[in-house]
Amino acid sequence: MRTFGHNTIDAVPNIEFYRQTAAPFGEKLTRPSLSELHDELDKEPFEDGLANGEEPSAAEEAAALAAKEAKGGTVKFGWVKGVLIRCMLNIWGVMLFIRMSWIVGQAGIGLTIAIILMATLVTTITGLSTSAIATNGFVRGGGAYYLISRSLGPEFGGSIGLIFAFANAVAVAMYVVGFAETVVEMLNDVDALMTDELNDIRIVGTLTVILLLGISVAGMEWEAKAQIVLLVILLGAIANYFIGTFMPTESKEPKGFFGYHAAIFLENLGPDFREEETFFSVFAIFFPAATGILAGANISGDLTDPQSAIPKGTLLAILITGITYVAVAISTGSCIVRDATGDHNDTVSDTVNCTDAACTLGYDFSICKEGGCQYGLMNDFQVMSLVSGFGPLITAGIFSATLSSALASLVSAPKVFQALCKDNIYPGLGVFAKGYGKNNEPLRGYVLTFCIGLAFILIAELNIIAPIISNFFLASYALINFSVFHASLANSPGWRPSFKYYNMWVSLAGAILCCVVMFVINWWAALVTLLIVLALYIYVSYKKPDVNWGSSTQALIYNQALTHCLNLTGVEDHVKNFRPQCLVLTGYPNSRPALLQLVHSFTKNVGLMVCGHVKTELAQDHARCQRWLNEKRIKAFYTPVYSDNLRHGAQFLLQAVGLGRLKPNTLVMGFKNNWSDGDMRDVEIYINTIHDAFDLQFGVVILRLQEGLDISHIQGQDELLSSHEKPPVGSKEVVISLSSFSYQSRLLESSQQFKKKQGKGTIDVWWLFDDGGLTLLIPYLLTNRSKWGDCRIRVFIGGKINRIDHDRRVMATLLSRFRIDFSDINVLGDINTKPKKHNKLTFKELIEPYRLKEDDMEQEAAERLKAQEPWRITDNELELYKAKTNRQIRLNELLKEHSSTAKLIVMSMPLARKGTVSSALYMCWMETLSKDLPPLLLVRGNHQSVLTFYS
Repeated sequence: MRTFGHNTIDAVPNIEFYRQTAAPFGEKLTRPSLSELHDELDKEPFEDGLANGEEPSAAEEAAALAAKEAKGGTVKFGWVKGVLIRCMLNIWGVMLFIRMSWIVGQAGIGLTIAIILMATLVTTITGLSTSAIATNGFVRGGGAYYLISRSLGPEFGGSIGLIFAFANAVAVAMYVVGFAETVVEMLNDVDALMTDELNDIRIVGTLTVILLLGISVAGMEWEAKAQIVLLVILLGAIANYFIGTFMPTESKEPKGFFGYHAAIFLENLGPDFREEETFFSVFAIFFPAATGILAGANISGDLTDPQSAIPKGTLLAILITGITYVAVAISTGSCIVRDATGDHNDTVSDTVNCTDAACTLGYDFSICKEGGCQYGLMNDFQVMSLVSGFGPLITAGIFSATLSSALASLVSAPKVFQALCKDNIYPGLGVFAKGYGKNNEPLRGYVLTFCIGLAFILIAELNIIAPIISNFFLASYALINFSVFHASLANSPGWRPSFKYYNMWVSLAGAILCCVVMFVINWWAALVTLLIVLALYIYVSYKKPDVNWGSSTQALIYNQALTHCLNLTGVEDHVKNFRPQCLVLTGYPNSRPALLQLVHSFTKNVGLMVCGHVKTELAQDHARCQRWLNEKRIKAFYTPVYSDNLRHGAQFLLQAVGLGRLKPNTLVMGFKNNWSDGDMRDVEIYINTIHDAFDLQFGVVILRLQEGLDISHIQGQDELLSSHEKPPVGSKEVVISLSSFSYQSRLLESSQQFKKKQGKGTIDVWWLFDDGGLTLLIPYLLTNRSKWGDCRIRVFIGGKINRIDHDRRVMATLLSRFRIDFSDINVLGDINTKPKKHNKLTFKELIEPYRLKEDDMEQEAAERLKAQEPWRITDNELELYKAKTNRQIRLNELLKEHSSTAKLIVMSMPLARKGTVSSALYMCWMETLSKDLPPLLLVRGNHQSVLTFYS
């Protein structure tokens, strides 16, 4: 296509490239990859559909939209219908008409306003936090769960999602019981109870929740229409109440309503807690009235523009409802006395000493101090019906408030639960993720919510149900506030909400306030809530769901890691803090499992482990290999480099891998078992890689298993190999004969030997040369692992035949100062004995093909051959290192004699002076030393101390 006047496949910026879901009219658009732009053009970049970066025309968009509408698109709501109305209905719930007056009676006007302001403070801070999260990117369905999980990650999101959905399900019961209480009182007034009050509440509640379930199952469109009707009734009922406060009548005075009077206001200004109620117990009963602030956010998936709708609708709803609650508290406290008898004859007489506000208005309700009165703020939950201009409209308002709140909760709980189940955080709950119809309705979730709600409806006690859900909602609010603080603290470039009226410290204060309120309301319920959240958090952390939402937890971990890395650079190394940080030349991580598992055993939670892979061709499989390590719970990093051979690639890794002080100090390799069958130039590269490591002051560790380490050529073991590295079908590596099958079986079995528990046995440490202590430190670290815990360390050292006891005591003293447990110390007094003749003969046969044999040719020809093949062994070299050769042969004899049954042998690795010992001779030394033995680890530190006995 044409961009800036010329033909190119390079695309201009396009919002479609940043979407995570498919476009509504076709496939998801993707920008051209770097390979498509950079590599040779050997194929058509776009096969079908829209070209990357090409925008549809206006006609195409209109046609797509028309087709969608004709098909019957999903129903979406704006900020008023979707958030404001829903939140107002939920907040103006059951408390407004049938508990507000009782709260004023208990706490007084002053403390009631304090209760309302405290609840409003919590909800306002949470509303600001919700707005910040909701405007930091596209919001899908799932409400509070979606906001928390995408901010703090699946651990917090998954735990709070379950209890938030459960809290909404229980809230259904709370609102339905409030409705049922009103209905039963009406039945009681006309003497039409079916059984008794408690059971009638259960019967009415059950029938009501069945009706609400039917409306919900009918779909969001019907539910939204029902909400508007209920709002109109509710607003009429509130207006009716306030009009009624200005219309006192004599017939209402015996029941405690006198209209606005300063005496009543002053009497009701202070608290009068009764029946063991306290400020916080009353607050606990009121607080669920404030929990409707997430009613709009909970259906975020059904909003046209959640980023705009949630902040505007939620915060405006908090403001309007807060003012309404304060106005109702002041008006009821100014119009109605706390206790009234309802008897017209209880007027003031001259003989009675009466000082109450009612006395100044001509009534004596002092008999109520003995209990038994049925009217007034304290005793009549339906007092607002008495005050109103038209009583039945208040009853309709109660029905509207309770049913609308119940309906909102009945819709919210399944929506949140469905979003949670879709993310598959709890695998067993996947059955509830399925949606039905054009709006993807969670019908199974509705049924589950109905069952939970019904169970709590059978409790039938509003004052018992309300504090239960207070803690669940407060836990959700605390985490929403903490999400904003955490995201701000992480300072991630991805945290840039368009809603700017938030502050990280205010959000933190809100989170702390929520936690404090939880414990103040009911300390044991708060404790149980936190334990449930913690248990779910630990479960999700352990299961490690395969999701990546770019949470602030990830951002903060990065920040902390970066900060600590930088801090480490200012600290000098100290021997007490030494830990083996290993660069392991594994190739693909699964190609040498024995090497990987053994190194992981002594680096896990102790030191750095980097799986280095020298590749000869480019292959984009870094993420796949790292994911494989994570899935196998191997704490290591995968680092590939591209080079023409092992030595050059290893040089890159040795010099470049690491960050500050987090860089390898030990090179770990597998022994080259097949060295004698291949090209000796590969041996030259292999030995020079060891020399390079020593030159760079690295320690070197080489693992040898007699069967070998590499299993990548076996079918079924190449899951990480890229296509160009897999052996072709029909090659020698794939055609499996009977003998090769047997060998492969042994190789596979051998490759898994360090994965299982080792059982009782020994780790034999042949500490022949002091390399700084690495040869001793590695076996000590191994025995600290449960897999190697039953193994004991045996130490073998060289010595003289006439000083064996002395040498043993000296070594025992050193080991005890190092605080390293050992089972035995063996002093090898015969280490310098000449090896057996047949073993010497075997060594001679081994080196024969690699000798230069300069005596059989002219000097010039010998020099030319040595220059061309530097690995060849000269006669002078053999003579010069005859004693060292004999020592390797002798050590192998001693190893077979003393350590043939060991679980692992850790031995000082022989050193060869670079430039004077040929690669072939060095390789022959290591071959001779390590052949026909149990698993052998050749270790040579960089001769800097890694152990100390100083504190």
